[in-house]
Amino acid sequence: MTPIFWQQAIRELNGTDPVMRRIIEQYDDTVLRSRGDAFATLARSVVGQQISVKAAESVWQKVIDSLPDVDPLTVYNTDETQLRQCGLSLRKISYLKDLAWHFSEGKLDVSQWHVMDDEALIRQLIQVKGIGRWTAEMFLIFHMLRPDILPLDDIGLQRAISKHYFDCQAVNKKAIEQLAQQWKPWRSVATWYLWRSLDPLPVEY
Repeated sequence: MTPIFWQQAIRELNGTDPVMRRIIEQYDDTVLRSRGDAFATLARSVVGQQISVKAAESVWQKVIDSLPDVDPLTVYNTDETQLRQCGLSLRKISYLKDLAWHFSEGKLDVSQWHVMDDEALIRQLIQVKGIGRWTAEMFLIFHMLRPDILPLDDIGLQRAISKHYFDCQAVNKKAIEQLAQQWKPWRSVATWYLWRSLDPLPVEY
């Protein structure tokens, strides 16, 4: 699924930010897409914590190849040794098991997610072990397709903004937040293109 707002977001970002316009023109071959599976998207976000896009893709592919299905019951019942062989740390395995338990037991109010605002949904998601604000924000961007998420703690976003806007100098979160005001209400789209400018592989979860 592609966001219905994508083309409008591109037009408005192009009109307000010349730097963003240049990046979008360079990487206009793909767009953000939702895979349509809430559990798999969150699980993939957990796998991707604190490692590179390439490493995360490698580990996730091993998980897919190892399990008959990436669903809550399968993940919850899979032996830790098997998950370790996919390249997952014991900590990430515990996070995935807790996430699977929350889904299996109906502890997450999935039916209400589409009417919850961004912050309310983030507050619910971070109740799951191993899901902090960054992981919740990835979920809002990649599964919920929320248009105006700015993941300030994301290292890739910080690197891209430093590269394109601050001559590769260190930049703090306050400066990023101020810069990003011009991208509202499309900060998810701007973030996605900034990620794209750093890596030939589009970021996916």
